[in-house]
Amino acid sequence: MRLRNIRGSREAIAESRYVIHEEGTRAGTWHEIFGNDHPIHIEIGMGKGKFLMALAKAHPQVNYVGIEKYSSVLIRALEKIEGEKEPPANLYFVRMDAEEIENVFGKGEVERIYLNFSDPWPKDRHAKRRLTSREFLARYDKILCADGQVEFKTDNRALFDFSVESAKEAGWNLKTLTYDLHHDPKLMEGNLMTEYEERFSALGNPIHKLIADREKK
Repeated sequence: MRLRNIRGSREAIAESRYVIHEEGTRAGTWHEIFGNDHPIHIEIGMGKGKFLMALAKAHPQVNYVGIEKYSSVLIRALEKIEGEKEPPANLYFVRMDAEEIENVFGKGEVERIYLNFSDPWPKDRHAKRRLTSREFLARYDKILCADGQVEFKTDNRALFDFSVESAKEAGWNLKTLTYDLHHDPKLMEGNLMTEYEERFSALGNPIHKLIADREKK
């Protein structure tokens, strides 16, 4: 689906104090950007930012970075945070393509990566673009700390099955795996829903979730 261009979105993003620019020069400096040594969690493909903003408010002891490729989507997240009476001080955004992620974060700089309802890229020839492909897992391996992990949620069963196999083939450890998150009382404790999660679960679609880390050698 083609995203509608929003007039003035690029200019607003360029001027926003909540957006980090020249991201390709930031690897290894994120603790300096935040001004503390708190762990860094990132969401790739953050959409309109509801999930990440809720996390930032609930966990002030964690630094969050939201990554979004499209200006027309990121502008909605900016509208949300700028509309807050007390915006969270532990949250920044970056407009970028996730393929460049290892140039933006240094080795072992990130503790957790969230992937929520990512684009399924259904055609086989586009498999490498899926955010849970082996190619992307290799990128995450470079920026995650030793005990870092990836959390992934989707309602797309085909994408979820692909993601499970990708993780296994890449030698990752599947710590958590469920095909029906909303009927798992333990995993639902503290679960924060994205806009898509609310929409799809309201339609009765089961939500799938996995948490993966690197197997200890």
